[in-house]
Amino acid sequence: MAMRLATEYVKTCLQLTEAEMALFIQMFVDHQASLQVRVLENGNQEVVLLDDAGQEIVLSFERKLGVYVCQGSCRITNKNLVNLMRKAVSSFKGSATVHRLYETYTMIYEYEHGTVVKIVEYKEGTDKVIYEYKDTIGQLNKLFLRNEVEQEIGRIRLQINHLLDLRNDIQELAVREQIDARLQKLAHELFVLEA
Repeated sequence: MAMRLATEYVKTCLQLTEAEMALFIQMFVDHQASLQVRVLENGNQEVVLLDDAGQEIVLSFERKLGVYVCQGSCRITNKNLVNLMRKAVSSFKGSATVHRLYETYTMIYEYEHGTVVKIVEYKEGTDKVIYEYKDTIGQLNKLFLRNEVEQEIGRIRLQINHLLDLRNDIQELAVREQIDARLQKLAHELFVLEA
């Protein structure tokens, strides 16, 4: 089995409430991760993680409307920190693009709302999709809820009713023939939509 060289969080987005921020920090403390929390004067925070080689991994959290937002990237080599970061993205419903780097290939994981939605193997300049989440139930539900056809049918029926009222009020034969031609086209459209 190939040995992982490092894990890169290329695009990471975590949004944490104040309570979740405390849980986030506690999660790393509980697993004996070396960390420092720096509170900046504007209310922002930096969580600094130390890996085995003494390298600092800085996660900057900007405070926006009572929520701490972390957007950025980092490279982690410590297996414990990699697992904790994966758990944090999953637990706190984060989004991320994660590159797991191996000697001859890279595995790319896409997270949305804490769930892996796509896994791609990148090797020798080519991508191979390993896994892709398909929300079949959601897609079917959206399709079921679409009602553009019903709305169009309603519009055509209104036009037909308006034209029928107009036809009953008008005595001129030429105008009635134009209305009849338009009614015939609308009836055909209605037939197609209802089929």
